[in-house]
Amino acid sequence: MARIPYMMLDDRTCLVTGASRGIGRGIAIELAENGADVIVNYRSSETEARAVRDEIEAGPGRAVLAQADVSNYDEVQSMYEAVREEFGELDVLVNNAGITADKKFVNMTRDDWERVIEVNLGGVFNCTKVCYEDLRAAEEGRLINISSVVGQQGNYGQANYATTKSGMFGFTRTIALEMASDGSTANCVAPGFVETDMLADVPERVRKNILKRIPLDRFAQVDDIAGIVRFLASRDSSYMTGQVLGVNGGMEW
Repeated sequence: MARIPYMMLDDRTCLVTGASRGIGRGIAIELAENGADVIVNYRSSETEARAVRDEIEAGPGRAVLAQADVSNYDEVQSMYEAVREEFGELDVLVNNAGITADKKFVNMTRDDWERVIEVNLGGVFNCTKVCYEDLRAAEEGRLINISSVVGQQGNYGQANYATTKSGMFGFTRTIALEMASDGSTANCVAPGFVETDMLADVPERVRKNILKRIPLDRFAQVDDIAGIVRFLASRDSSYMTGQVLGVNGGMEW
């Protein structure tokens, strides 16, 4: 029997949340370059999201914009209904959207806590819930949750963020068990420190201290993460489910 070309996604429809910049942008472009139809979700960065769509469509890929605040269930439902008309049923959901509101716990307010929980975990629930039946019905559906090494190690001033990112581990494992009988999978990617706008805002002295903890002696590039997501979205990952992939340059956790 002829093999499908290695990790190609020609017959896959993928929704990437928070895809207008950073890791989400890289994932959306990577999936499209490997043949997928991609839904580029964004909350407020329409200009950046359009640039991602235009870059995809400048090549052989197809993409559509989908505005929604992932923390708002009704908006997510409306987004799903709109993109389903455009591309049909989903095969792959990449839960990437997330925010930070960093403070030492002694200074953290209930609002700081709830805002991060509602986007980072509430958004994962909303998007997965709305897309769940598509993922189950798809031939080898894929749920891919983007977590963080911070969810494994904790991080000073990020009690809210670390809690959401570690919460993804239990969620992923449970959904993996519940979807397994349908032949669909759920996995979690836990990147280390990646060269994005978020890391660029970190003071240089802190960056140097972080770098000392990374055996590979460099920060990740977005492509390092996007390539792992491409693998998980493909049929080559069909026997991997319920896993947390630490893509962190060798950091202990």
